[in-house]
Amino acid sequence: MKHYLNTLYVMTQGTYLRKEGECVVVEANGETKLRVPVHTLGGLVCFGNVLCSPFLLAHCAENDVGVSFLSEHGRFLAGVRGPVSGNVLLRREQYHRADDDVCSAQIAMAVIAAKLANCRTVLLRALRDHGETANAAALRGAADEVDRQARTLDVKLGLDELRGIEGAGAHAYFGVFDHLIVAQKEAFAFANRSRRPPLDNVNALLSFVYTLVMHDVRSALECVGLDPQVGCLHRDRPGRPGLALDMMEEFRPFLADRLVLSLINLRQVNGKGFKKAETGAVTMDDDSRKQVLTAYQTRKKETIHHPFIDEDVEIGLLFHVQALLLARHLRGDLDGYPPFIWK
Repeated sequence: MKHYLNTLYVMTQGTYLRKEGECVVVEANGETKLRVPVHTLGGLVCFGNVLCSPFLLAHCAENDVGVSFLSEHGRFLAGVRGPVSGNVLLRREQYHRADDDVCSAQIAMAVIAAKLANCRTVLLRALRDHGETANAAALRGAADEVDRQARTLDVKLGLDELRGIEGAGAHAYFGVFDHLIVAQKEAFAFANRSRRPPLDNVNALLSFVYTLVMHDVRSALECVGLDPQVGCLHRDRPGRPGLALDMMEEFRPFLADRLVLSLINLRQVNGKGFKKAETGAVTMDDDSRKQVLTAYQTRKKETIHHPFIDEDVEIGLLFHVQALLLARHLRGDLDGYPPFIWK
């Protein structure tokens, strides 16, 4: 089994990263701040004005350490990866399935079913834990609607119909998301999902954590030899990692949304760490981003039981497990793709 390795996040502006032997050396203001062996890293994420030497990038590529460059506020800019691993026949089969609407719909349906199931579980867990402080009737109604949408999924449906079901379920879920926030309501009121740019503090948190999950999912897909650009639910678009977006849907409610809710409800972040620009976009300050990154890394080290492989797995390895399962399905070892469903 693959071991979980930490991701190194570098946020200090003006930082320079270089290779020294087998280590990544982090320098800021002319001083060495950190020295990390490359073999202990699963990924490297640079925010804003962070520079990397070409020798370090080459060393990371040779050691399967994905490097992602994000804007200072967390928008994905570019990634550096080594040669694509895995069997070329696997990628040929992936492209073949992506070109076949029926095959694409089967994988898309599995992903949507898992997303809706995980959304419903998030709502029911909140109902159980905060039923007295949250709007129980609204949460129950949304959970029932998400379940109703999930029950309409059918292998005979086309991609557009499946996207409609996913959209209806997401609308019901985010329609009561504000009820899941039981602390700091003034600073963290949620009306609806806004993406580019995020228009409130909650959406800023969601978008930031989704970016972190995207980095990990994309790296996992590349590690098993799949092309993260070619998806089934999310169709081809230049610069868009369609398959990574597909697989990410399974993890949004269980990992990203729950982490955001925990950060708010446990007061690990506060309204002072957010600011709104003249354009309406909301961003986090450095301290808040560091708090989110620390919480995300901690969450990934927790263990959960995977219902399909029937093993306890660190959450940080779930991306790799699902990428392997998808590869096995594409090779014909599994009749269908078994998505991750949180229980």
